[in-house]
Amino acid sequence: MRRGVGLFGGTFDPIHLAHLRVAEEVSEAEALACVRFVPAAVPPHKRDLVITDATHRLRMVELAVAGAPGFRVWPIELARTGPSFTVDTIRALRAEVGAAERVVLVMGRDQFADFHTWREPDVIASLCDLVVVTRPPSATSLDLRTFPVVSSGPFCYDPTSDRFVHSSGHTVRSLPVTSLDIAAPALRRTGRAGRSIRFLVPPAVDDYIRTHALYREDPAR
Repeated sequence: MRRGVGLFGGTFDPIHLAHLRVAEEVSEAEALACVRFVPAAVPPHKRDLVITDATHRLRMVELAVAGAPGFRVWPIELARTGPSFTVDTIRALRAEVGAAERVVLVMGRDQFADFHTWREPDVIASLCDLVVVTRPPSATSLDLRTFPVVSSGPFCYDPTSDRFVHSSGHTVRSLPVTSLDIAAPALRRTGRAGRSIRFLVPPAVDDYIRTHALYREDPAR
């Protein structure tokens, strides 16, 4: 039986097929009832990066997940002012679903490497499970050498499940996923060069990008 909510945040500038495949594989591996895609308003680690207007990014995510069972868009961070902090989003979800519901935060290996720099990482780890998705050639398991030092204190390693267990009972695991070499910055560069990104993003997203001439004129993006 599927239960629990996955949170998959990001700039999604634009959302692409690798994003969707990651969400699908995490949903299956963790038997989640739902995955919420959370477009960031002002990512704290990307404050100097010029990003596409939130209205466009939100619409692209809506188009990408339309009709996909178990996928939905949660624009909570776009309703806030200032930077988007994951801990605030998780607290809001906990207030909505209650303490008993399972919540799984999805992050990439690169994000996990910087997790100790996030706002209140130990609070995040006490409120939800973490799934760290990895693609070749990254290591497929976590160990003390790769675990963020600031957040390692309340954890112990459980060899039976190959997970780190937080003192709250929540866990951190590594999940190898299908390697699709698609990255949003490369898609933006491809668009600026006037080349097609068809078959790298969902068809509806490709149509939206072309209709609104996104990634065509601003060389800073």
